[in-house]
Amino acid sequence: MYTEILKIIEGGLSGDREKVYNYAKTLAGNLIDNGDTQLGNKITKTLANKRVGMTSLDSLSSRPVDGESRMEIVDVCAPVIDKSELQLNSSIEKELNDFITIYSKRDEIMAAGIETPKSLLLYGPPGCGKTTIANYVAMQTGLPLVTARLDGMISSLLGSTAKNIRKIFDFASRYECVLFLDEFDVIAKVRDDKNDMGELKRVVNSLLQNIDMFSPNSIIIAATNHHELLDPAVWRRFSRVLLIDKPTEHDICKYLKILLKKQNNDVLDNEKKLRNLAHTMLGMSYSDIKTVITNCIMESIVHEKEGIQLLDIYKETYFFLHHSNTNEDEFIEFLLRNDMTHRELQGYGFPLRKIQFISKQIRGEENGETTN
Repeated sequence: MYTEILKIIEGGLSGDREKVYNYAKTLAGNLIDNGDTQLGNKITKTLANKRVGMTSLDSLSSRPVDGESRMEIVDVCAPVIDKSELQLNSSIEKELNDFITIYSKRDEIMAAGIETPKSLLLYGPPGCGKTTIANYVAMQTGLPLVTARLDGMISSLLGSTAKNIRKIFDFASRYECVLFLDEFDVIAKVRDDKNDMGELKRVVNSLLQNIDMFSPNSIIIAATNHHELLDPAVWRRFSRVLLIDKPTEHDICKYLKILLKKQNNDVLDNEKKLRNLAHTMLGMSYSDIKTVITNCIMESIVHEKEGIQLLDIYKETYFFLHHSNTNEDEFIEFLLRNDMTHRELQGYGFPLRKIQFISKQIRGEENGETTN
């Protein structure tokens, strides 16, 4: 089995997908023969899901470029993501899975005389999973992900941006794929800007025409953080529109359990601590929360700590929200307001007298008292 692993690594480093596939298939068979059926079957299933995507990637190797800068205007990949990265509330998850299931049964649906949905518009704050959803849809459907590169698409030459949009859609129409248009508002803005000299109108018109003519066997996913900027006609081009919002307190609790499950910590065994922490993180995106926990883990490794303590997470959360910790009193107040006890703060080395003084100030404020 060591030989297969080495060959898979060689194939990956040299970009030989066929070599990776063949030796991974051999490795899966050997694992099953040696009794490790769980891993062997998992590898076999992964290979089966990715076989179509590999062929499509090879077919999409010649990528379009901007005529002015000569920059490639798309990226192509076959995404592989851990499903735990996809954090969604139950209603959005159902909508997404229905969309994927309908696509997989499109032949039967079209035979019944019904046009299948092929487009998905995602909007909401940054860092909440829109790009991850595009990767997930591509992975679940076994299609390559073609991502439009806006830095290459937007040209300084009058009329070239519309031509680049056409190039991208022509390229993505060659084979079945998921076409992902991130930062969609850049090319789909409302057509009422009096200073655009007609260029924006041409860009949006070109975009609408290309969406209408796009292959029914492929999927378009567009994502924006600024849905209020989109032209009204754009909304009607998408069969499904989903708001991907910031997580609720319940969602944050679930996500923290995923992020901390492999870490030695004093949070997950105390439901009250977990809920208080989740309440403190309300308003943060999934990406923000992951950054906080990742920083805690790195800090723990660097300073050779035995695990992650609640104070460590509050500290990184405070840094993230306030960008600095120049005032110890303000940090102690932050901890007290988030229900950390005097004893806990003493255990972390904060002076009891200072803790009591700040606690008294907070109580006075809550009771409407004024202090000199």
